[in-house]
Formats: sequence, C-alpha cells, structure tokens
Amino acid sequence: MAQKSDLEKSCPNGQAQTEDPISLSLERKSSQSNNKDVPSLFKSGRLHIVMCILFCELCERLTYYSIAGNLVLYCTSALDYSSEDAATISLVFSGTAYFVPLFGGWLADSFAGKYNTIYGSLLIYMIGAALLPVISIEFENFNSGLSLSDSAKQGYFMFALITIAIGTGGIKANVGPFGAQQLDDLGETAIQTFFNWFYWFINMGSTIAFSIGVYVQQEYGFALGYTIPAVSIFAAIIILAIGKAWYIVHPPEGSPLTTVSKVVITGASQCRHPHIDAPEMDSCIDRVKESYGGKFPDKTVEEVKSLGRIMPIFATIVLYWTVYFQMSTTYLLQGERMRLIYGNFSIPVASLSLFNSIVILILVPIVDRFVYPFFARCGMPLSKLQRIGIGMIFASISVVIAAGIEIARKNIMQEGGWMEQELAGEKFNASTLSVFAQIPQFTIIGASEVFTSITGLEFAYSQSPSYMQGVVMGLFLATTGLGSYVGSLLVAIVNSASRAQGAEWFPDEINDGYLEYYFFLLAGLMLINFGIFVIIAKKYKYVNQYSSEDERRRSGGKGSRQGEKTPLLSESECL
Repeated sequence: MAQKSDLEKSCPNGQAQTEDPISLSLERKSSQSNNKDVPSLFKSGRLHIVMCILFCELCERLTYYSIAGNLVLYCTSALDYSSEDAATISLVFSGTAYFVPLFGGWLADSFAGKYNTIYGSLLIYMIGAALLPVISIEFENFNSGLSLSDSAKQGYFMFALITIAIGTGGIKANVGPFGAQQLDDLGETAIQTFFNWFYWFINMGSTIAFSIGVYVQQEYGFALGYTIPAVSIFAAIIILAIGKAWYIVHPPEGSPLTTVSKVVITGASQCRHPHIDAPEMDSCIDRVKESYGGKFPDKTVEEVKSLGRIMPIFATIVLYWTVYFQMSTTYLLQGERMRLIYGNFSIPVASLSLFNSIVILILVPIVDRFVYPFFARCGMPLSKLQRIGIGMIFASISVVIAAGIEIARKNIMQEGGWMEQELAGEKFNASTLSVFAQIPQFTIIGASEVFTSITGLEFAYSQSPSYMQGVVMGLFLATTGLGSYVGSLLVAIVNSASRAQGAEWFPDEINDGYLEYYFFLLAGLMLINFGIFVIIAKKYKYVNQYSSEDERRRSGGKGSRQGEKTPLLSESECL
C-alpha cells in the first residue's frame, strides 16, 4: 500500500476535501521551507524511491527514442512514404506525443492521481510498442501464407503510433512532478538536483536507443529492432510497480482547469463593464476577488494570474522545439546522404543523435555540481530565464552549422565526390563528406537542452501551484508539441512557396533541393524569437514557493510572492 500523503494524515476523516486546494498547497510549501536542516537528496534515505522513478523514465525514453529515432527511415524504406511525408509523420507523431500531456496532467490532477495515470499510460504504451515489431515481420520469408499489404501495414502503423503517443503523453506530464513530489520537503536544491538527474536518465535512455536500438534496426531489420523498445516498456512497468509501497502519493485535489476557466471567463466579462478600479488592481481578473466584491477567493485569483505570467514564457519556447526536432527529420535526411559506410561497417544514420545525448550526460553533472554553484559563489547566480535564453542561442548556432555542412556536402558532390550507399534496403546518392561532420550541430543542440529544456521543466514546476503542477507541466510539454507542429507547417509553407518559384527547398530527393536555405530561415526565426523572449523575461516576476513563514505572514497570508523583476542575462540577477 502506498504511503499516506501529508494531507491524508492531517485530515483522516476526509475533511481536507472541503478546504481550498490552493490554500492547502501554499501551507504545505510554507511548512516545508521552515526546515532549514533538511538533508540532500543523496542523504535523505529516499534515493531508492527516486531511483525507481528514474529507471522507469530511462526505460520509457529508451522505448520512445528507439521508435522515433529511425521513424523517417522506416517510413521511406518499409512503408514507401516520400521524404516530405516521412518528415511530416515524424513531426506530427512527436507533436501529438507532447500534446497529450495536457490531458494526462488534467486526468491525474482531477481523478486518477499521478501514480495511477503513469501506470495506466504505460499499459497503453505497451500495446503500440508490441504491435510495431509484428507489422515489421516479413511473413513472406517464412512461407506461412500470411502477408500484410502496404496499406494494411500503414494502418496498423498509424494505430501503433497513436497508442504510443497517448501512452507517452500520459507519462510525460506526471512522472517529473511525481518524482519531485517525493522530495518536496527537502527544498529547492533537492528539486533542482532531481530534475538535473531526471534529465540525465532521460538521455541515458536515448543513448542506449541511438547506439544499440537504431543499429539493430538498420543492420538486422525493424522486426528485431522494434522488439527492443517493446521489452524496454515492459521493464518500465515492472520497475514502477516495485516502488509502489514506498511512494508518497497525494490524492487528486479536484479539477484546476475548471476553476481556471471560471475565473478567466468571469474576469473577462468584467472587463466589458464599467468598474471602479482599486489602485492595487493590475488586471480585470482582480475584479472577481472576494475582497473586491467578486465570488472567488483572493488566493485562487492570484494563482490563476500566476499562470498568465507563465504562458508568455512558454510561448517563446515553441520555436526552440521546432529547431530541436530537426535532429530527427532534416538532420537525419542530410545524414542519409553523407558517407556512412566504412569498409564492412555501416554507421546507423540515427546514431548521430547519440552525440546529443552524450553531451547532455557530460554537461548535466558539470553544470549541477560546478557551473551553477560557481556563478552562485561569485554572486552572479544564473536565473532560470537566463539559462533558458542561453539554450536558445545554442539552438540558433546549431542550425547555422547545419546550413554550412549542407553547402559543403553538395559542393563536394558537384565536384565528383559522391558514392552510392544502401540503408535498410533503400539506396541513396551520398556525398563523400563523412557523416561525422554533423557532430557539432548535434552536440550544440544537446548543450541547448541542458539550459532550455531542463530549466524549462524546473521553471514549470517551481512557478506553478502544487495542485496544478500536472497541468502546468503538460502545458510546458505542449510547447514541444506545438514546436513539432510548427515544423511540419513550416515545411509545407516553404515547399509550397519555393515550388512556385521553381526551386523547391525540400524535395523528395534533397540533393536536388536547397535545405541550407531552410536552416538559415530557422536560425533567423530563432534569433527573432530570442529577442521577444528577452523583452518578456525582463518583465517576469518570480514566484518563490520556498519562502519562510515570516515572509508569508508579512504578505498577509496569501502565499509567497517575490516581486523582483528578472532581467535576462543580467550579471546581478539571483534565483
């Protein structure tokens, strides 16, 4: 049986259900901050609990990246899709997998709880993961009389991708907050350490996928290659269940989306009617506070307003993910047409993503133990938004390098430096330029993840009310989905516009296109987006969820709200 939460212990008769969930979450956070002598994550005695969650996430990520890593190659070689269609399928699949967390977070916060949602999602995930190796079997080779037409394979393939997207989406919104929930009373340092190592385990899973999984798929076939993720997701189910007796489980605290919707709709209606504004009001939503004659508690309105402050930051991260997903689409298409064969050994084209994972595995411990503490000791701690901004710059540099590689690759081919190579049964005319020339663009996008993606998870968790963390984490992951959808839309727009000019940027055979123009376009859009991010970040006010009880009393018991502005890339800024 799972351990009872603090809420259950303090209210054994169920009285907590009648309390304001926002008040309960604020009180829990405030009481946790009073303990100044709390142990670190590694000395807390909860490491075994956290490790169950981390290894579950490792297996889930191994499964996801083993499926997504070679998805473009599988679509073109096994299912006979064009390069453009394959890239679109990959982007839409990734986008859907990151949009489902919105529903997964709502389901966990409202009804099922985080643990049940994660476990149920793993079971759904298993269905799709088990189906992929089955449809990849060449039944004709066994003289069994069984066979699947291309249309049937495509149908089962789409069904498998849908179930995988639903499963991974239900996990994404909840597994991070569920892990951090085990350490809430240890303070912000333990939470930051957890998220750093959480991301480290994610990339350990992707490292295994991009080193072993994609190699088996390319060299021994997708039937065997897709068996690896099926076994991995089964292991994730077992590992999560092992720790069930130790987990700290908080019961669902109601549907925050319902409350948020009511506050926003009622507040918006107030904006259309004359009203005497008090000097303390800073938005129309303030008018629905009980203190101003409204029907919602002041604390509830303040929590809803905090979401309004987060969303502009989230919006600027969307384009970052558009650039990020080039690794599994355009970078892969580019790599297919670079030298992959050395003697009798063929390098898996998707394995270049391994360098993305390796740099993360190396950098996470370095920044966690040395870089961030160094800046803090020097009196210049890097704020969350500063770190996110640094990652955006790295992302722009990555696609600029990719554009340079594409120019060099095609110039070498025009000078006679080309060869024919076969990957998973499909032949490509490739430049003699080594695929290892892509290493810088993969490593730099990996460095960007350390700053933008990891910090984005921490930002979403720390700046949201605890009872809405699943939904807010889902919103953050939805930015990833939007970024993927924007990428697929951008491909369609660019192809349509360039085709009309007679020089298609992204044709089925990219040797005949201008992929470098597409990369330069992404870099320019990313820099413009960064400028917008700087403007928004300078005006953002952090919410400090770990302030002391004295600060809470001074604020009138409305929770801890630090009002300091946070200028991006300012050397004097503190967390």
